[in-house]
Amino acid sequence: MAEQQDTGRVALVTGASRGIGYGVAEALVARGDRVCVTGRNEDALKEAVQSLGTDRAMYVAGKAHDPEHQEEAVGRVMEAYGRLDHLVNNAGTNPVFGPIADADPGVVRKVFETNVLSALGFAQRAWAAWQQEHGGTVVNVASIAGVSASPFIGPYGMSKAAMINLTLQLAHEFAPAVRVNALAPAVVKTKFAVALYEGREEEAAARYPMGRLGAPEDVAGAAAFLTSDEAAWITGQTLVLDGGLFLNAGVE
Repeated sequence: MAEQQDTGRVALVTGASRGIGYGVAEALVARGDRVCVTGRNEDALKEAVQSLGTDRAMYVAGKAHDPEHQEEAVGRVMEAYGRLDHLVNNAGTNPVFGPIADADPGVVRKVFETNVLSALGFAQRAWAAWQQEHGGTVVNVASIAGVSASPFIGPYGMSKAAMINLTLQLAHEFAPAVRVNALAPAVVKTKFAVALYEGREEEAAARYPMGRLGAPEDVAGAAAFLTSDEAAWITGQTLVLDGGLFLNAGVE
């Protein structure tokens, strides 16, 4: 087996014990980055780090919207690796399903805290700890729910729209040192999204010109590109990853 390349670069991926976040971490480790993964479940994070390789990965457990957790995670990365080149804001929640007219404001607030304020908090801390002086990238994992109406998951869609605008604000303010972009996936086969396809995957996939739902590696590949030198002239963009779903807009 060929010796693994070492890029010398370090990434922090939030919400990465499984699903899209883990897929992103796996792709970055595979290309030679060192990675810190975060999430709420310490046991799941331990398993993730074992799979990624303890020589290439570490974890910090906590709630993404907690400022103390954000501070700890960035601080631990700097202590362990001495730098923080890439931040991937993947942590998210969607605890409510139903008409937005009936949405509990407290629940909506929780969605925004986890999906938007956590991304801002991590970006601020990564900027202060390393990126302002040394450069780097930020990738925010949004959703197509943020660029279209999203029936029955309105608060989630609202938060992802805010995340896309946060991407624009950060890209403008952090340039030229840091590039900031977003990804907007359609339905990806993860535990997080299982309610959107469980028991009817074939029917759900039929809506996609590519003939299937997304997989974590589809998002991971895009995140790896946007954090690479090949994307050095790309900032402030939202890349839609939808298997062609929007091609069907307005088509009966």
